[in-house]
Amino acid sequence: MVDPIRKTPRIIFLFSDTGGGHRSASEAIIEALNLEFPGQVRADMIDLFRAYAPKPLDLAPDIYPPLSRVPDVWGLGYRVSDGKQRTRMLNDALWPYVRLSISRLVRENPADLLVSVHPLFNGPLGRRLANSKTPFYTVVTDMVSTHAAWFDRHAEKIVVATEAARQRGLKLGIEPNKLAVVGLPVADRFCRPVGERAALRAGLGWPQDGPAVLLVGGGEGMGPLRAVAEAINAAHLPATLVIIAGRNRKLKEQLERTEWNMPVRVYGFVREMPDFMRAADILVTKAGPGTICEAFIAELPIILYSRMPGQEDGNVSFVVDEGAGVWAPEPDSVVNALRRWLEHPQERLDAAATCRRLARPQAARQIARLLAQRVGLTSGDEHAHS
Repeated sequence: MVDPIRKTPRIIFLFSDTGGGHRSASEAIIEALNLEFPGQVRADMIDLFRAYAPKPLDLAPDIYPPLSRVPDVWGLGYRVSDGKQRTRMLNDALWPYVRLSISRLVRENPADLLVSVHPLFNGPLGRRLANSKTPFYTVVTDMVSTHAAWFDRHAEKIVVATEAARQRGLKLGIEPNKLAVVGLPVADRFCRPVGERAALRAGLGWPQDGPAVLLVGGGEGMGPLRAVAEAINAAHLPATLVIIAGRNRKLKEQLERTEWNMPVRVYGFVREMPDFMRAADILVTKAGPGTICEAFIAELPIILYSRMPGQEDGNVSFVVDEGAGVWAPEPDSVVNALRRWLEHPQERLDAAATCRRLARPQAARQIARLLAQRVGLTSGDEHAHS
């Protein structure tokens, strides 16, 4: 309920930097709130692990990067903990340990709506808020394969990206009216119309002739990106290769020292990814949901070369089954997929058309309207659709 004493309703997003998707989803929704309801709502983000988790859970953001480089271990942990009963047992075991921390979070941060964008918070948060007046929403940041921990029965609304994710929620016993298929929220800069490809390439300093292949590995430059780049280089493909090494400085330096057989541009972490995607012809990436959804909006065909076992398995199936891209888990298979698309451009164009069909560029704004409505704002308010 909206507290009449506070003039501006407050929405708090609970996230953690265990992977880039939780933060970026929160930021995208907050940006959309400010665009749709300027000056009418206060939105804050809290890294729950950093700010409130007891030791050693507060180290989770530091543990994630090295753990993500051991996919078999990650996949085992995912499978062992997934499932309605297993998640319930895990939450029951954690509750005595985190109860005081969750209570302190709620006490110190009065809000009109709490929004979880992380699976591990939902069980404890739902238990704490079960008899509270503060409503609790969840925005699921995984696209297709969704861990049972995302779906807590105490959540008033659970926003998912795909119908497959909604079906997962139903199977886990979530009431149908609590589930909303909206799409994955991405930053507004990915959703705005941009210039022509030739003009974008000129502005970026890329060659104008021939296709451009954009190779990315996530914000941290994770995955076998270097091996894929070297395989593409060895194949002497008729294309420009644009590599985004992310925050991995060592990888960027290694790539810059490489002798290339083709036109190559190497970047670190970039903010201009929307321009990069619009200027490219093919995306080669790991199967992270955010990057996939951004590629859909950019109408950019996708070659997936890496995925996190468990949570990203469904992303691969979705992209391949829908016809938006291909799965190429070895460097040689990436080269074969690239060669196929370079030699048969109509197949690439068909995949681009599928991306356009699957795109949900309004997802962040739709989620923002859902949240705003819950705290007493409606889309009919002044400025609501500016």
